[in-house]
Formats: sequence, C-alpha cells, structure tokens
Amino acid sequence: MSQSTSHILMICPVNFGFNEETAASNAFQNPDAEKNGVQERALSEFNSMVNILRHNGVDVSVVDDTPQPYTPDSIFPNNWVSFHNDGGVFLYPMQAENRRLERREDIITNLEDKFKVAHVIDLSRFERDHCFLEGTGSMVLDRENKIAYACLSPRTDKDVLNYFCEQSGYQPISFEAIDEKGKAIYHTNVLMCIGSRFAVICLNSIPNPHERITVIESLKSSHKEIIEITFEQMNQFAGNMLEVKNKAGDALIVMSQNAFSALTEAQRSALQQYGKLVYADINTIETNGGGSARCMMAEVHLPVK
Repeated sequence: MSQSTSHILMICPVNFGFNEETAASNAFQNPDAEKNGVQERALSEFNSMVNILRHNGVDVSVVDDTPQPYTPDSIFPNNWVSFHNDGGVFLYPMQAENRRLERREDIITNLEDKFKVAHVIDLSRFERDHCFLEGTGSMVLDRENKIAYACLSPRTDKDVLNYFCEQSGYQPISFEAIDEKGKAIYHTNVLMCIGSRFAVICLNSIPNPHERITVIESLKSSHKEIIEITFEQMNQFAGNMLEVKNKAGDALIVMSQNAFSALTEAQRSALQQYGKLVYADINTIETNGGGSARCMMAEVHLPVK
C-alpha cells in the first residue's frame, strides 16, 4: 500500500466564500478577510493550483461545483469523501448543514469510468446523533501502516473515529489538540501531515504529555522523521501539506505559498530529502475558508481500471 497517489480529485468552486456555519469551530477562518470578489479570486487561485499540479505531472480530476445548493466550502472535498486502495469509498458525517450538501453521488459515479469502486460505506447517518468525522480533515491517515491520527473536536467524534477504524482496518490514535489561545483545533490536518518517510507536526498543540509521547512514539516506530513546526507556522498552514506522486512516481510535497514562506531553511531542507516542494498562492481560500492546500485535494487511491 502506498502512502501517496498521483490521482487527485479537486472541486472547482462556483460560490466560494466565508461560511458562517463553520466559523464557530474553525479559528483559521478570518472574519475580517476581504469579502469583495472572493469567488473570482478563489477561482483564479484554484485554477492556478490545478495548473501547477498538472505541470508537475499529477493527474488531477476537476469536477465543477453546482450553483445550487449553496455550498461555500465545496472546494474542500477531502472532508466528505475518502478513496482507498481496496476499492472502498467512505462518506463522512459533517457538522455544518450546508457542508452535508457537498456529498454527491455523481462524482463517485463519474470516477468509476476510470477507477474500480468495490463498495461505499456511508457514515453520514451519525449526523442524526450530532456525531461527526470530517474525513481526512478529521483524520490524518498513515496509509502504509494503517494508523489514523485524530485530534478530537466538535467535528471529530471518538466513537465515529473508532467505527471508521473498525470498518477500514486502521488503528486509531486520538488526542486533544489546542491552539495557542487554548481553543480546540478543528481538524487534525492543520497540525500534522504524514508522508511516506516524514511527519510534519505541531507537537506544542498536544498539551497532554502522555498523548504527545504516544504520537511521537507511533511516528518513530513507523520510521518517520519528525519535522516539528511552531504554533505560528501552523497558523500559516505549514501543517496542511500533502505528499503526492507524479505520473513518473516522483514524490511531491504540496503546500500553500503561505506555508512555504513560514518554513525555515532547515525545515525546507529536511522536507526536500523526501520530495520536491510544490506550492501555490491560495491566500483568499485560506483566509476565507480556513483550509489550505491539503484540504483542496481528495486523493484517489482506488484501483485503476
């Protein structure tokens, strides 16, 4: 099983904007961000990122969002769906009602033209109990070692996490994580990234020493070099990276321009041992949406027909 894939699904926005329904739990959304022309600027940033990925040899499947229903966060598909190498597809329970509308059967059906889908496991029924697990935002998956790292939050329920792990064969490692103001971090993928041979993580965000040691020991036993980032770097989305491959099998580490700029030279050098650093300017998407490069990419690990 490979940690990364060259096949990426991305959703082209039509109504991108600041989502009031998610702002209470997402401290990365900036309510003071410039709102004028947000959709146009986000679309330009999206297209630029797609072009950068394709230029670097990544197979990007772009699906257009629809004007109705209103889904301002559709640009972040990794929260509602994940694709696995056994042909499995998981659909996830989302906290915000307008984000539940992002789940689209037609997207999965269209992917079946190229990929084999063996089964779909729909976890959205947990929404009735107000229990949520927002895909590979809530979980950072070590696919090779079948470990699901998850910081618990209003969007990441431990029982749903455990159910996902039962269904998928993953081992859960859950922990509490807070920002420098003591607020629960909404998604695990803003504080950590797992690559084939490295892990980027803000260890200071895990206040419980026992939980922090558990995470460190798990990463070390999985033979990952730990590249630690600060709160300030995390706030610039330096934890929101994703390792992908190009069609030649070369590793790429994808992040935003803000994340790249926040890294030190030593951190960049450490990461460059494991892949080419690829970055795009997506500042409008980050400040209004509270998500970054990793959130925009749903990796398609399904078998190719």
